[in-house]
Amino acid sequence: MILDLIVNNLVQAIYIMDLVLILALFVLERNNPSRALFWIIVLVFLPIVGFVLYLFFGQSFYSRYAFRPKGTTDAIVEEMSQKGVDAIDEYNGSQEDSRMAKSINSAGGLFFSADNRVDLYTDGNVKFSDFKEDLRNAKRFIHVEYYIIRKDALGNEIMDILTEKAREGVEVRLLVDAIGFNTGVSEKKRFKEAGGKLCMFHTMATCLLSPKKNNRNHRKLAVIDGDIGYIGGFNIGVEYLGQGEFGHWRDSAVRIRGSAVNSLCVRFGLDWKYASKENILVDPRYYSDSTFDGDVPVQIVSGGPDMETKNGIAFQYMQMINQAKESILIHTPYFGPGDAFIMALRAAAMRGVDVRIIIPDVGDHPFVYWANRKYASMVMDDGIRVYEYHDGFVHSKTMVVDGHWCSVGSANFDDRSMRLNFEANAMIYSDEVGKEMVDAFEEDLGRCTEYTREMFSERTLLQKIRTNISWLVSEQL
Repeated sequence: MILDLIVNNLVQAIYIMDLVLILALFVLERNNPSRALFWIIVLVFLPIVGFVLYLFFGQSFYSRYAFRPKGTTDAIVEEMSQKGVDAIDEYNGSQEDSRMAKSINSAGGLFFSADNRVDLYTDGNVKFSDFKEDLRNAKRFIHVEYYIIRKDALGNEIMDILTEKAREGVEVRLLVDAIGFNTGVSEKKRFKEAGGKLCMFHTMATCLLSPKKNNRNHRKLAVIDGDIGYIGGFNIGVEYLGQGEFGHWRDSAVRIRGSAVNSLCVRFGLDWKYASKENILVDPRYYSDSTFDGDVPVQIVSGGPDMETKNGIAFQYMQMINQAKESILIHTPYFGPGDAFIMALRAAAMRGVDVRIIIPDVGDHPFVYWANRKYASMVMDDGIRVYEYHDGFVHSKTMVVDGHWCSVGSANFDDRSMRLNFEANAMIYSDEVGKEMVDAFEEDLGRCTEYTREMFSERTLLQKIRTNISWLVSEQL
């Protein structure tokens, strides 16, 4: 009898908390009505389970408080930020580039510099061949920050190289996401015993028990001796060499030599300080004061829930779209733009800009395939063309505007990358790199089929149901 009373009171308390939470959602998620609607439906139809699910997976308003310490800057960051502003003022390029660089700098762009050399990769075999060689040639330090490192031939080889370099006396720091890092215990032990420093961006306990599990460190970057930097969409594993279940893997990354590598040093330093509490930001050993002979302007753009007022990634993408005059070419495996981005893309197409988007024809996530197509249907009426890639899987996260403004990095064109994840892109101002990216895009179109309004209309009833469920769920999880 007493047990029944306790259970009844507990259930009633949960129902009351559900009601309070539903009312709170109207306030807390007022800037994201579709998200609020999703969780209200869950709470109404699954009052007890829904309450638990929301606590573990749904809440995002906490991030403005939880990550506030991470959003603080050090003196060196402020100093280098000012150097970036000075570099923009001294830049001899176009006024359009200067205006774009200044706007992005104010919203999370790390330190514009114009003396860089940039190599573009569209194939993992070439990228990782160069990456391994650069790691083996390291003399002073290696800083590596990746979302996924697999326990497979490539992941083990990279770990072996890092372990050997640590044994040689090179400072090696490895920052990984707790969910994405699944290298074996023995590899971790050997790495640490050799002197390597390994840190999880969030611990597994945090991922299991805290709503921070929704805030993945999705960045993929590395710095070698302060002279060479990598950033892009490739994780570390044989699937990124085209040896996984999807076969050929189409992705993008860049290798940078020049002052922009210092920006990558800062990006890594900020994340390392947050995760490990070790402050390497103010140590001049990790920065280069060399004079470089490159001529490619680059900014490193960051985005994440620690950016309270402006997400740099979202701001970068919006600026690029709004400034487009001739063309916008987008690669993205996850196409889930918010209303503002849909309107911006449609407005660009309506003013005569050639807008084309490549997405996969398969999904690596239960909801991705149909959600991508739902969003495609929302943009294709105003001349925007969406293509499905058939040669394996397209994982590339790029945008090139007018063959000149180029973005290569970790951020997908979806709400998660622009709101929940920690992301980083290279913003590149270059006709030469732009031409490489346009040529690669045009080549990819030969492996694509255009997804049309007619194809979307021909879905079966079951496919329509799956589409709407995927569309609703993909925005939230």
